[in-house]
Amino acid sequence: MSTLALVTGATSGIGRAFADRLVSEGYDVIAVGRDTTRLDELAATHPRGAIRPLAADLSTTDGVEAVAAAASGEPVDLLVNNAGVAHYMPLADLPANQATEVVNVKVLAPTLLARAVLGGMLERDTGTIINVAGMIAFSGPAPSSVMPRRAVYGGALAHLLALSQLLAAELDGTGIRVQALLPGVVATEFHTRQGIDLSALPRMSPADVVTASLRGLELGETVTAPGVEDTSLLDAVFAADLAAFGGQSPELATRYRG
Repeated sequence: MSTLALVTGATSGIGRAFADRLVSEGYDVIAVGRDTTRLDELAATHPRGAIRPLAADLSTTDGVEAVAAAASGEPVDLLVNNAGVAHYMPLADLPANQATEVVNVKVLAPTLLARAVLGGMLERDTGTIINVAGMIAFSGPAPSSVMPRRAVYGGALAHLLALSQLLAAELDGTGIRVQALLPGVVATEFHTRQGIDLSALPRMSPADVVTASLRGLELGETVTAPGVEDTSLLDAVFAADLAAFGGQSPELATRYRG
């Protein structure tokens, strides 16, 4: 029996690369996307029926619930929370509906889909959850000179990073792996949809991002950053996080007194 993966945002970019790679490695793939034409095209490229299209809009409650129902009703071995939306804007300029869309797609949907597959994975004591975030998750301390402004988008990716790390700790000792995948600039449609032309810049291919993800799982990484050569940089970030967390006291810090 084939192993089963569920990939969101599966019709383009990193999601498409995941779907194609996983089929080549023997998975059946529930491919989630908004565009039914692209879903049909993806399915047609894998004629043995390995692709099972599921049309859903993860920016909506109905869409999230439909995919969660499908995920909880199947023995999903691998969940790839990849779907994204291209809304880069300062918070004051970001329309409420677009802010809601970012949070639904990059925070709510990954959280609820992970929850949907987790029960079955725990019963089988095996499974993998990949949350596709990005290096922007580390950009919170950036000064005002850093552009473009993207507080909501960056905050959503930071949520995915922390969620993945904390969930991995919760599942320590089980057969379930969790990975936060943090690519940098990738050659996809994402920036084009924002009206940003990055064609002149060096960009990683979606296929390389997938290669890094799957190799990162083999290496036992919880955080996989495909473009970071020096992993001590990541170690330093996480060590500093824990040092700050452990450095708190019930006493008021002296700089706040008097």
